[in-house]
Amino acid sequence: MKVELGYDMLGNRLRRIGEVRIDYDMAGNRPSRLGHLELDYDMAGNRLRQVGAERIEYDQLGNRPVWFGAHALTYDTLGNRLRSIGDVGIDYDRAGSRVRRIGPLAVDYDRLGSRPRYLTADGDGPLDERMCVLVFLVLVAFAPAS
Repeated sequence: MKVELGYDMLGNRLRRIGEVRIDYDMAGNRPSRLGHLELDYDMAGNRLRQVGAERIEYDQLGNRPVWFGAHALTYDTLGNRLRSIGDVGIDYDRAGSRVRRIGPLAVDYDRLGSRPRYLTADGDGPLDERMCVLVFLVLVAFAPAS
């Protein structure tokens, strides 16, 4: 299976994960829908609080997500790179700056190596909704600001 990641005309914002569309708010700054799932933010509009029915809980300081629904989020030793969401592991390249794998999905980058372009996995089945949400969280919502 090979899933293409689509971007806007400037190539800045992820607009599509395979056939699943990502809609943005009127200002175009933050995602508002992932396919049919509503994305809900806190009152300040900075932190994603919910994807569909799954709530996102943050640590005591309120800056790092620690739960997605019933799934714990784990981080590396320094606490700055997401290592897993529940039982789905997240691997990075040697420099540690680019996500290379999200569970069973390998992340392939464009020619410049700056943005994810394809997700590949063994088998021919379509990307299920759960994995699509996890890809969104890792690549967009919880991605460190660059």
